[in-house]
Amino acid sequence: MKNWHIALITGITGAVALVVGLLIGHYAILKPGHAEQGHGSTGDIDESLIQHFMSEIDNKRIEDNLRELSKKPHMATTKGDIDLVKLMLDRWQNKETGLDEAKKVTYNVWLSFPQKDKPNSVTVVLPNGTELFKSRMKELNYTKDQLDPDVVQPFAAYAPAGTPKGRLVYANYGTMDDYQHLNQTIDLKNTIAIVKYGGTGRGNKGINGAKFGVTGVIVYTDPADINDGKTNDKTETYPHSWYLPPSGVERGSYKLNFGDQLTPYYPAKDYTFREAESDVKGLSPIPAQPIGFEDARQLICGLAGDEAPESWQGALGCRYHLGPGFHNKSSFANSEVQVNVFNKREVKPSDNVIGVIRGSVEPDRYVIYGNHRDSWVHGAIDPSSGTAVMLEISRVMGKMVKEGKWRPRRSIIFGSWGAEEFGLIGSTEWTEEYYKKLIERTVGYINVDIAVFANATLRASGSPAVQSVVFDAAKQVSAPGHSDLSVYENWVKHSNRTSALHGLIPNLGRLGAGSDYAPFFHYLGISSMDIAYTYDKTKTKARIYPAYHTAYDTFDYASRFIDPGFTSHQTVGRTAGNVLMRLADNVILPLNIRDYSEAIDQLYNTAERDLAPELLKQNISLDPLRSAVKKLKEAAEGLHTRISELRDQQVSPLTLRMVNDQLMLLERSFLNPLAFPDKLYYRHVIYASKNSDVETFPGLADAYQRALADGNAWDDVRKHLTIVTYTLESAASTLEAVV
Repeated sequence: MKNWHIALITGITGAVALVVGLLIGHYAILKPGHAEQGHGSTGDIDESLIQHFMSEIDNKRIEDNLRELSKKPHMATTKGDIDLVKLMLDRWQNKETGLDEAKKVTYNVWLSFPQKDKPNSVTVVLPNGTELFKSRMKELNYTKDQLDPDVVQPFAAYAPAGTPKGRLVYANYGTMDDYQHLNQTIDLKNTIAIVKYGGTGRGNKGINGAKFGVTGVIVYTDPADINDGKTNDKTETYPHSWYLPPSGVERGSYKLNFGDQLTPYYPAKDYTFREAESDVKGLSPIPAQPIGFEDARQLICGLAGDEAPESWQGALGCRYHLGPGFHNKSSFANSEVQVNVFNKREVKPSDNVIGVIRGSVEPDRYVIYGNHRDSWVHGAIDPSSGTAVMLEISRVMGKMVKEGKWRPRRSIIFGSWGAEEFGLIGSTEWTEEYYKKLIERTVGYINVDIAVFANATLRASGSPAVQSVVFDAAKQVSAPGHSDLSVYENWVKHSNRTSALHGLIPNLGRLGAGSDYAPFFHYLGISSMDIAYTYDKTKTKARIYPAYHTAYDTFDYASRFIDPGFTSHQTVGRTAGNVLMRLADNVILPLNIRDYSEAIDQLYNTAERDLAPELLKQNISLDPLRSAVKKLKEAAEGLHTRISELRDQQVSPLTLRMVNDQLMLLERSFLNPLAFPDKLYYRHVIYASKNSDVETFPGLADAYQRALADGNAWDDVRKHLTIVTYTLESAASTLEAVV
């Protein structure tokens, strides 16, 4: 009897093993003849499914999504934001087009808000306290959108409360160089500086000024930088065109570091220890307040002092002077400027919404697609254009899964991040909470924040590893309004470079820290990208779309001036969704390591050209770095060859997993948690942030710049040369054939 049980169990086990083996053989073994499409693809993907997906992306549905998403202001944690959390959950839990799973994930994060009963302002006051001028409290209404009671007053998030008063100076963009130039002829102690947006991050404008004794900062958008000089709201600006009206004010977060600043490296949960607010670094130490350029004109055009340099001039209709104070003919003569800030910082619950389509073969490998949900006001373009596209992509994919037409090989995770506008908070907290899981299992991250800046051409940034898969997708999508021209061909026309491997190709930009890809790329080392449609830079000098972060970023603005017909939104949906399917379905991951070695070659060549002559004088040799670059290139070529050979033979699932892990983990091999101890979350030795303008390895470039300024700092150069050499050698070893 006992032996009969054993025989039965053995038989059942064998049958199960046989079925599993057959399934694995069918789904996981790469078979000959599964052709790759374009350079960089790696085959075994059903192209007809991709074509079906793209045909289902509906521009009218995206338009409807955007109308709904931007109906109300939805700043993080407000009622408008909470309502959109429910909307996202409803869409992703829909029985016909929803995902396998959708849930809310909440973090208690440190935010900053103005007070409704004590509005911030900029005033001009006489010595006796008489008020001569007060900045506009609300942007002028051209549509009912600006009248919504939930439109937040203009403010600088995280700027400290205070009411400093002093003589006004004009400090261009508020960079360190700008303040240093002023400081040569003006005593900046106890002054108020007015500066333009651009040139440096918002937070730096106050941080830099405080180093010279400035006690308050006023920030405005100059029409020369955003409006191509246009200023007349009766004929030239919105609602007559896409240009910013004179009363428009750009809101924003005035802090340098991303993530919740009280809980660095840990998720902002109830159990988490919180740092003292006084210990937080990277915040402006002085009050700051943004204003519109109509108010800025009254202040700047009344300044006394020397005329500003030509490169500092703008388009306010007068010659800009430096100050301090106002000239005698000004109605503000003998008066001072006061910055009145009453912001409050508080911990509040903020939600991410996470949706999942489970993978059929490798459910423990994740492709993540993300976009933040919160905005400063209505946020039609930033971020709702991206959310509208994400909802359409997830609808089509959810429907394909529900109807049994498709299920991805790997799991797909959609993320609707909260509190991004306050410094990438939702995405950062999520990467912290699931650090172990994500760093071991994530194949790639696709970010579509602002889906459409304008409708001229694709703009993409990313790790060199994702270049080929973005190109392959772009080749399969028609450019809006050009049925005979692909997105790829149109992109090459607008922005291109010459590659040693591929010839003339589109220019894939580098990833900074401007959106939610930052924690995935810089902190977790996940190959990432950011995709959008944008404007023709030969036709406008706008640094970004003009209504950015203002009360004019509305559905009316988007539908009339950004993308009438929503065909560019549709194009981004097709392109980003194509990339998503390739990353989720290709048997061998479509990550091209040869493109990475070419990019590193370029970084080294720049170092050799721009740094080597001075380094040799300091007895510092780049030979070890050159050797490491060569070693990485050889290892990349070796793995590329082995992958090519795999396509001509049947391969076991374990061999596929081994190769895919090498491709997936290459990005992680560039991380060094000790490389940048003063930079929160930055660990990517190849692409961390840097201050130097030299386009080479960031730690080396910055150390070199410091050493030139301080002749005793050359040991820091040696240290960073060691770090990058060691990192490249280590990365090469991960690509070598496994023995």
